[in-house]
Amino acid sequence: MDKNETYGFLTASGVDYEITEHSAVFNMAELDSIFLPYPECDAKNLFVRDDKKRSYYLISVKGDKRVDLKKFRKQHGLRPLSFASAEELMRFLKLAPGSVTPLGLLSDESLSVEFFLDSAFMGGLIGVHPNDNTATVWMKAEELVRIIREHGNRVNIVDIDDDAS
Repeated sequence: MDKNETYGFLTASGVDYEITEHSAVFNMAELDSIFLPYPECDAKNLFVRDDKKRSYYLISVKGDKRVDLKKFRKQHGLRPLSFASAEELMRFLKLAPGSVTPLGLLSDESLSVEFFLDSAFMGGLIGVHPNDNTATVWMKAEELVRIIREHGNRVNIVDIDDDAS
């Protein structure tokens, strides 16, 4: 889905959302150069896989958090994790690097990717790319969880400690 198809899907799914158009953003450091109305709600998204390339995960956390993959995998009983390749990202989520978003899970036809969402988003907004890094879509985190579950991907709402310190 391109961003306009994503907006159409969200509307058809009854999701109330707001759009912020901006220049392309390829990483969290580039966010400082654009205006976001809800910067505290922006998500950082990590697409990772296990060491056997059998299990794939999308981890979404608050943008100012760091994720210790060793600690994360131990907390969730997973095999050792590393970042998935650009080819794997395209194969599973139909996304290019720099455009990783939970909305890409809607393109996961095989339902192979498990989603981990930082519980810090629950009860508030989350900002994610609409499968294109030139915009951010703001919606209630619960609505994002609902549409991903309805699609069929497994969703885990978890406490992710800030490992920046």
